Amino acid sequence: MHSVDTAPVEIPKDRRRWTQIVDSIKKAIFILGTTCVFIIAASNSITWHLQRIWGASGNLWQNTWNRIYLAFGENDLLIGLFGTYALSMSVFWIANFFLLIMEITKWPQFLTKYKIQEDPITEKHKPMLKKTLQVVVFNQTVIGIPFMVLTYYLFEWRGCAFHGELPTFHWFLLELTVFSLVEELGFYYSHRMMHHRNLYSYIHKRHHEWTAPIGIISLYAHPIEHIISNLLPPILGPLLMKSHLCSIWVWFTIALLSTTISHCGYHFPLLPSPEAHDYHHKMFINNFGVLGILDRLHGTDLNFRASKAYQRHVLLLGLTPLSQQIPDSPSKKSE
Repeated sequence: MHSVDTAPVEIPKDRRRWTQIVDSIKKAIFILGTTCVFIIAASNSITWHLQRIWGASGNLWQNTWNRIYLAFGENDLLIGLFGTYALSMSVFWIANFFLLIMEITKWPQFLTKYKIQEDPITEKHKPMLKKTLQVVVFNQTVIGIPFMVLTYYLFEWRGCAFHGELPTFHWFLLELTVFSLVEELGFYYSHRMMHHRNLYSYIHKRHHEWTAPIGIISLYAHPIEHIISNLLPPILGPLLMKSHLCSIWVWFTIALLSTTISHCGYHFPLLPSPEAHDYHHKMFINNFGVLGILDRLHGTDLNFRASKAYQRHVLLLGLTPLSQQIPDSPSKKSE
């Protein structure tokens, strides 16, 4: 068992609420501001060249996309349905194959020091791992394929482009910002709903069987949860923006890698920190969102912010694991 002091620091309620709102606004401004900086920088040579590389007629990316579209017989259904499904499966399994090899073989050994929790996969976990793989494949096929068909027709209905000219680099940056914020809304509230006492034991409990998460459990969920929390939030932004399929493919790749990293159980150098969601699996509380904006707004990150895990929730720029730089207090380690 993990012993932890779950009582947050006492702060006057009105002041704490105001602080949460301000912090949430700061997070949103940071995300929007970062995009604005890129857009404002359009006049400098770096961004100008990026724009030319991304979207100018005859450039590498446009020609590459034209060739991809041609490879699918210039058929919107084939590229929109089968192409998108093949991309999603490839991204997920290439990333998670490497992580599974690490978990099972402890190789390469020099990377195992970045493990967040000290609970390795042992013989007793193998039946659970087999069950997890079966559920993930079920969700990707029996649930995922019909949902992908529906998604294709929704994209077509909204007028999303499957071929033709790519969006400009600046528009693509704006799209990514909108996609991220819309996913934050969809995932936070659906995830928090899954923790309601009337739903948790029937639906979300399956996902929390892994208190020390590994990459593939990002899709280890009840079918209802998989649809509402995993599949639906990422498609809402592209539907809203009527995005080009190329933008959608890039976004789906980012979303799949992001959720894999969040669940991988390792805080690797130069990769986004998974500490927040790892803490959620360890303690079953706090950190219901992706970006942390709504957790700050609703105060569902107070315990996390009072923990050592929060101090480690940064981009690791060196080679020394943050678990060594900022170790847990002895009283809060697993007995």
